[in-house]
Amino acid sequence: MIDMKFLTKTRRLNRSLLGDIGLFLVLALFGFFSAYPLIMTASNAFKPLDELFLFPPRLLPRNLTLENFRDLRELIGNSWIPFSRYFFNTLLITTVGTVGHVIIASMAAFPLAKYRFPGRSLFFTLVVYSLMFAPQVTAVPNYIIVSGIGLIDNPTAIILPAIASSLGLYLMKQFMQQIPDELIESAKIDGASEYRIFFTIVMPLVKPAWLTLIILLFQRLWITDGGSFIFSEELKPLSYALRQIAQGTIERAGTIAAVSFIMMIVPVTFFIISQSRIVETFSHSGMK
Repeated sequence: MIDMKFLTKTRRLNRSLLGDIGLFLVLALFGFFSAYPLIMTASNAFKPLDELFLFPPRLLPRNLTLENFRDLRELIGNSWIPFSRYFFNTLLITTVGTVGHVIIASMAAFPLAKYRFPGRSLFFTLVVYSLMFAPQVTAVPNYIIVSGIGLIDNPTAIILPAIASSLGLYLMKQFMQQIPDELIESAKIDGASEYRIFFTIVMPLVKPAWLTLIILLFQRLWITDGGSFIFSEELKPLSYALRQIAQGTIERAGTIAAVSFIMMIVPVTFFIISQSRIVETFSHSGMK
Protein backbone atom coordinates (compact mmCIF):
# COMPACT_ATOMS: atom_id res chain seq x y z
CA MET A 1 0.00 0.00 0.00
CA ILE A 2 1.33 3.45 -0.93
CA ASP A 3 2.30 5.65 1.99
CA MET A 4 0.59 9.01 1.33
CA LYS A 5 2.61 10.73 4.04
CA PHE A 6 5.82 9.72 2.27
CA LEU A 7 4.56 11.09 -1.07
CA THR A 8 3.48 14.33 0.56
CA LYS A 9 6.84 14.72 2.28
CA THR A 10 8.74 13.98 -0.95
CA ARG A 11 6.61 16.47 -2.87
CA ARG A 12 7.28 19.16 -0.33
CA LEU A 13 11.02 18.52 -0.47
CA ASN A 14 11.03 18.70 -4.27
CA ARG A 15 9.02 21.94 -4.32
CA SER A 16 10.53 23.71 -1.31
CA LEU A 17 10.73 27.47 -1.43
CA LEU A 18 14.45 27.47 -0.69
CA GLY A 19 15.12 25.05 -3.54
CA ASP A 20 13.06 27.13 -5.97
CA ILE A 21 14.94 30.29 -4.98
CA GLY A 22 18.30 28.57 -5.37
CA LEU A 23 17.36 27.18 -8.78
CA PHE A 24 16.13 30.59 -9.88
CA LEU A 25 19.39 32.27 -8.79
CA VAL A 26 21.53 29.70 -10.61
CA LEU A 27 19.50 30.04 -13.82
CA ALA A 28 19.56 33.84 -13.52
CA LEU A 29 23.35 33.78 -13.13
CA PHE A 30 23.89 31.61 -16.20
CA GLY A 31 21.32 33.63 -18.12
CA PHE A 32 23.18 36.84 -17.32
CA PHE A 33 26.49 35.41 -18.56
CA SER A 34 24.77 34.27 -21.76
CA ALA A 35 23.14 37.64 -22.35
CA TYR A 36 26.16 39.74 -21.33
CA PRO A 37 27.73 39.93 -24.85
CA LEU A 38 24.39 40.97 -26.35
CA ILE A 39 23.82 43.61 -23.68
CA MET A 40 27.36 44.96 -24.09
CA THR A 41 27.01 45.17 -27.88
CA ALA A 42 23.73 47.06 -27.60
CA SER A 43 25.16 49.33 -24.89
CA ASN A 44 28.29 50.21 -26.87
CA ALA A 45 26.17 51.44 -29.77
CA PHE A 46 24.77 54.22 -27.56
CA LYS A 47 28.00 55.19 -25.78
CA PRO A 48 29.98 58.33 -26.65
CA LEU A 49 33.51 57.82 -27.91
CA ASP A 50 35.22 58.53 -24.57
CA GLU A 51 33.18 55.83 -22.77
CA LEU A 52 34.04 53.18 -25.36
CA PHE A 53 37.70 53.22 -24.27
CA LEU A 54 37.16 53.11 -20.51
CA PHE A 55 38.89 50.30 -18.62
CA PRO A 56 37.36 48.39 -17.02
CA PRO A 57 34.43 48.87 -19.42
CA ARG A 58 31.03 49.83 -18.07
CA LEU A 59 28.04 47.69 -18.94
CA LEU A 60 25.63 50.61 -19.32
CA PRO A 61 26.40 54.07 -20.75
CA ARG A 62 26.32 57.12 -18.52
CA ASN A 63 25.56 59.54 -21.33
CA LEU A 64 23.28 58.05 -23.95
CA THR A 65 23.93 59.34 -27.46
CA LEU A 66 22.79 58.67 -31.02
CA GLU A 67 25.94 60.19 -32.51
CA ASN A 68 27.23 56.79 -33.61
CA PHE A 69 24.14 56.21 -35.73
CA ARG A 70 24.31 59.74 -37.15
CA ASP A 71 27.90 59.12 -38.25
CA LEU A 72 26.86 55.83 -39.80
CA ARG A 73 24.03 57.54 -41.69
CA GLU A 74 26.42 60.16 -43.07
CA LEU A 75 28.90 57.52 -44.22
CA ILE A 76 26.11 55.55 -45.87
CA GLY A 77 24.88 58.71 -47.61
CA ASN A 78 28.33 59.32 -49.08
CA SER A 79 28.47 55.87 -50.65
CA TRP A 80 28.23 55.82 -54.45
CA ILE A 81 26.03 52.68 -54.28
CA PRO A 82 22.58 53.36 -52.74
CA PHE A 83 22.15 51.79 -49.33
CA SER A 84 18.83 50.31 -50.47
CA ARG A 85 20.71 48.29 -53.07
CA TYR A 86 22.82 46.58 -50.41
CA PHE A 87 19.71 45.88 -48.37
CA PHE A 88 17.90 44.41 -51.40
CA ASN A 89 20.85 42.11 -52.14
CA THR A 90 20.84 40.78 -48.58
CA LEU A 91 17.06 40.37 -48.61
CA LEU A 92 17.22 38.47 -51.91
CA ILE A 93 19.99 36.14 -50.77
CA THR A 94 18.42 35.49 -47.37
CA THR A 95 14.87 34.92 -48.60
CA VAL A 96 15.60 32.78 -51.65
CA GLY A 97 18.31 30.78 -49.88
CA THR A 98 16.20 30.09 -46.80
CA VAL A 99 12.95 29.23 -48.59
CA GLY A 100 14.74 27.16 -51.22
CA HIS A 101 16.66 25.20 -48.61
CA VAL A 102 13.54 24.38 -46.59
CA ILE A 103 11.61 23.21 -49.66
CA ILE A 104 14.41 21.17 -51.24
CA ALA A 105 15.55 19.63 -47.94
CA SER A 106 11.98 18.67 -47.01
CA MET A 107 11.19 17.11 -50.38
CA ALA A 108 14.45 15.14 -50.32
CA ALA A 109 13.94 14.01 -46.72
CA PHE A 110 10.41 12.68 -47.27
CA PRO A 111 11.35 9.64 -49.41
CA LEU A 112 14.38 8.97 -47.21
CA ALA A 113 12.17 8.81 -44.14
CA LYS A 114 9.10 7.01 -45.49
CA TYR A 115 10.13 4.92 -48.52
CA ARG A 116 12.55 2.07 -49.05
CA PHE A 117 14.72 2.06 -52.17
CA PRO A 118 18.20 0.79 -53.12
CA GLY A 119 21.01 2.98 -51.79
CA ARG A 120 18.86 4.75 -49.23
CA SER A 121 21.08 3.91 -46.25
CA LEU A 122 24.25 4.74 -48.14
CA PHE A 123 22.92 8.09 -49.25
CA PHE A 124 21.87 9.07 -45.74
CA THR A 125 25.23 7.93 -44.37
CA LEU A 126 26.98 10.29 -46.79
CA VAL A 127 24.70 13.11 -45.63
CA VAL A 128 25.64 12.42 -42.00
CA TYR A 129 29.36 12.30 -42.83
CA SER A 130 29.11 15.61 -44.67
CA LEU A 131 28.05 17.29 -41.41
CA MET A 132 31.47 16.49 -39.96
CA PHE A 133 33.28 18.88 -42.30
CA ALA A 134 33.65 22.50 -41.25
CA PRO A 135 32.80 25.22 -43.81
CA GLN A 136 36.49 26.12 -44.03
CA VAL A 137 37.27 22.61 -45.28
CA THR A 138 34.70 22.75 -48.08
CA ALA A 139 35.42 26.37 -49.09
CA VAL A 140 37.84 25.47 -51.90
CA PRO A 141 35.69 22.65 -53.42
CA ASN A 142 32.66 24.96 -53.26
CA TYR A 143 34.54 27.69 -55.11
CA ILE A 144 35.74 25.24 -57.79
CA ILE A 145 32.19 23.96 -58.37
CA VAL A 146 30.61 27.41 -58.41
CA SER A 147 33.30 28.72 -60.74
CA GLY A 148 32.94 25.71 -63.02
CA ILE A 149 29.24 26.34 -63.59
CA GLY A 150 29.82 30.07 -64.19
CA LEU A 151 28.16 31.58 -61.13
CA ILE A 152 31.02 33.74 -59.88
CA ASP A 153 29.98 37.37 -59.26
CA ASN A 154 26.35 36.32 -59.00
CA PRO A 155 24.09 36.07 -55.91
CA THR A 156 23.34 32.50 -56.95
CA ALA A 157 26.89 31.61 -55.89
CA ILE A 158 25.77 32.11 -52.28
CA ILE A 159 22.18 30.95 -52.65
CA LEU A 160 22.90 27.60 -54.33
CA PRO A 161 25.28 26.20 -51.66
CA ALA A 162 22.84 27.35 -48.98
CA ILE A 163 19.99 25.47 -50.65
CA ALA A 164 22.14 22.34 -50.95
CA SER A 165 23.19 22.32 -47.29
CA SER A 166 22.98 18.85 -45.75
CA LEU A 167 21.92 20.06 -42.30
CA GLY A 168 18.32 20.61 -43.37
CA LEU A 169 18.08 17.20 -45.01
CA TYR A 170 19.32 15.49 -41.87
CA LEU A 171 17.03 17.42 -39.53
CA MET A 172 13.91 17.01 -41.66
CA LYS A 173 14.51 13.31 -42.15
CA GLN A 174 14.81 12.73 -38.41
CA PHE A 175 11.56 14.58 -37.74
CA MET A 176 9.65 12.88 -40.56
CA GLN A 177 10.55 9.47 -39.19
CA GLN A 178 8.39 10.24 -36.14
CA ILE A 179 5.25 10.53 -38.28
CA PRO A 180 3.21 7.29 -38.05
CA ASP A 181 3.18 5.33 -41.28
CA GLU A 182 -0.50 4.57 -40.70
CA LEU A 183 -1.31 8.25 -41.13
CA ILE A 184 0.24 8.34 -44.60
CA GLU A 185 -1.33 5.02 -45.58
CA SER A 186 -4.77 6.29 -44.53
CA ALA A 187 -4.31 9.36 -46.72
CA LYS A 188 -3.38 7.15 -49.69
CA ILE A 189 -6.47 5.01 -49.14
CA ASP A 190 -8.56 8.19 -49.21
CA GLY A 191 -7.07 9.00 -52.61
CA ALA A 192 -4.58 11.73 -51.65
CA SER A 193 -1.66 12.21 -54.02
CA GLU A 194 1.98 12.24 -52.91
CA TYR A 195 2.18 16.03 -53.18
CA ARG A 196 -1.00 16.49 -51.17
CA ILE A 197 0.25 14.15 -48.47
CA PHE A 198 3.54 16.01 -48.34
CA PHE A 199 2.15 19.55 -48.19
CA THR A 200 -1.04 19.04 -46.15
CA ILE A 201 -0.03 16.25 -43.75
CA VAL A 202 3.73 15.91 -43.45
CA MET A 203 4.84 19.54 -43.53
CA PRO A 204 2.40 20.76 -40.82
CA LEU A 205 3.53 17.92 -38.53
CA VAL A 206 7.23 18.79 -38.91
CA LYS A 207 6.71 22.51 -38.42
CA PRO A 208 9.22 22.66 -35.54
CA ALA A 209 11.93 21.30 -37.84
CA TRP A 210 11.48 23.75 -40.70
CA LEU A 211 11.05 26.68 -38.31
CA THR A 212 14.39 25.74 -36.78
CA LEU A 213 15.92 25.54 -40.25
CA ILE A 214 14.61 29.00 -41.08
CA ILE A 215 16.22 30.43 -37.95
CA LEU A 216 19.60 28.80 -38.53
CA LEU A 217 19.87 29.62 -42.22
CA PHE A 218 18.49 33.13 -41.85
CA GLN A 219 21.16 33.96 -39.29
CA ARG A 220 23.90 32.54 -41.48
CA LEU A 221 22.85 34.27 -44.69
CA TRP A 222 22.10 37.58 -43.00
CA ILE A 223 25.74 38.08 -41.99
CA THR A 224 27.31 36.83 -45.21
CA ASP A 225 29.51 39.37 -47.00
CA GLY A 226 29.87 37.67 -50.36
CA GLY A 227 33.33 36.34 -49.62
CA SER A 228 35.25 35.36 -52.72
CA PHE A 229 32.12 34.80 -54.84
CA ILE A 230 30.86 38.35 -55.45
CA PHE A 231 33.15 41.14 -56.68
CA SER A 232 30.80 43.74 -58.17
CA GLU A 233 30.03 46.51 -55.72
CA GLU A 234 26.38 46.72 -56.75
CA LEU A 235 25.89 43.01 -55.94
CA LYS A 236 27.46 43.09 -52.48
CA PRO A 237 25.19 42.37 -49.48
CA LEU A 238 24.51 44.66 -46.55
CA SER A 239 27.05 43.00 -44.27
CA TYR A 240 29.88 43.87 -46.66
CA ALA A 241 28.80 47.50 -46.94
CA LEU A 242 28.56 48.00 -43.19
CA ARG A 243 31.93 46.38 -42.56
CA GLN A 244 33.58 48.54 -45.18
CA ILE A 245 32.09 51.64 -43.59
CA ALA A 246 33.25 50.57 -40.14
CA GLN A 247 36.84 50.02 -41.26
CA GLY A 248 38.98 53.02 -40.57
CA THR A 249 40.75 54.90 -37.81
CA ILE A 250 40.06 54.80 -34.11
CA GLU A 251 37.61 57.65 -34.60
CA ARG A 252 35.18 55.16 -36.14
CA ALA A 253 34.96 53.03 -33.01
CA GLY A 254 31.47 54.38 -32.38
CA THR A 255 30.44 53.60 -35.95
CA ILE A 256 31.75 50.06 -35.54
CA ALA A 257 29.63 49.69 -32.40
CA ALA A 258 26.55 50.91 -34.29
CA VAL A 259 27.25 48.48 -37.14
CA SER A 260 27.63 45.56 -34.71
CA PHE A 261 24.31 46.46 -33.11
CA ILE A 262 22.49 46.64 -36.45
CA MET A 263 23.92 43.32 -37.64
CA MET A 264 22.96 41.69 -34.34
CA ILE A 265 19.47 43.06 -33.71
CA VAL A 266 17.77 41.59 -36.80
CA PRO A 267 18.73 37.90 -36.35
CA VAL A 268 18.25 38.10 -32.57
CA THR A 269 14.76 39.59 -32.97
CA PHE A 270 13.90 36.99 -35.61
CA PHE A 271 15.12 34.22 -33.31
CA ILE A 272 13.08 35.45 -30.34
CA ILE A 273 9.88 35.66 -32.41
CA SER A 274 10.40 32.26 -34.03
CA GLN A 275 11.45 30.57 -30.80
CA SER A 276 8.06 31.22 -29.22
CA ARG A 277 6.37 29.66 -32.23
CA ILE A 278 8.63 26.59 -32.04
CA VAL A 279 7.79 26.00 -28.37
CA GLU A 280 4.09 26.43 -29.11
CA THR A 281 4.32 23.99 -32.03
CA PHE A 282 6.07 21.36 -29.91
CA SER A 283 3.42 21.61 -27.21
CA HIS A 284 0.52 21.18 -29.65
CA SER A 285 1.96 18.76 -32.18
CA GLY A 286 1.78 15.70 -29.94
CA MET A 287 5.23 14.63 -31.12
CA LYS A 288 7.78 13.63 -28.46
